[in-house]
Amino acid sequence: MLRWSAMALTNQDSELACRERLELFFGSYRDAAMQKRAMKALRFLAACDKPLVGKPEGWAAGIIYALATRGRRAYGVPGVLNSDFEQFFGISMGTIRKRAAQIEELLAL
Repeated sequence: MLRWSAMALTNQDSELACRERLELFFGSYRDAAMQKRAMKALRFLAACDKPLVGKPEGWAAGIIYALATRGRRAYGVPGVLNSDFEQFFGISMGTIRKRAAQIEELLAL
């Protein structure tokens, strides 16, 4: 697994690191439709003019959380405990929710 520093990453670098984390997640959380939407959202985010500042793990988790909670109350990713989700990405739920909100704003979900 590649290790990425949160400093001085371009959106392209962030996209590659996020893609890696998303692929790892969807390797065990089998949801082809959500995976396809997550990869599409990632491509749109990487193409944004606004830099994706912060850890790629936070952005990857935020993408999944934003898609999973889209149009309903934020209860988390179906079938995954929030504590397991935090542990998998190494990011707190507060940061995940923050990234999800930023993603919703950037992509107008």
